[in-house]
Amino acid sequence: MQARIDAVVEAKAAAGPMGKEGVAAGMSMQPTPRSIMAAEEKLGDISPQTVAAVGEGMARARAADAAGDASACENALADVRRVIAP
Repeated sequence: MQARIDAVVEAKAAAGPMGKEGVAAGMSMQPTPRSIMAAEEKLGDISPQTVAAVGEGMARARAADAAGDASACENALADVRRVIAP
């Protein structure tokens, strides 16, 4: 599921305007889904509410998965899917 969310975030990033390249960009550091989402939020392509909702949903899914609660994990992932691809 994380890979699907990462793909959606990357697709949204590719579709939007380019942001100014940061200092770390030339330091061989690979962008993470979280850093891409933060950049998209800064550009206004993704709302702060969306970023927060995805983060909270993924945290719930990971906690449920760690606890062995497949149903709660699936519910949290469904919430994330609704947020990123309404």
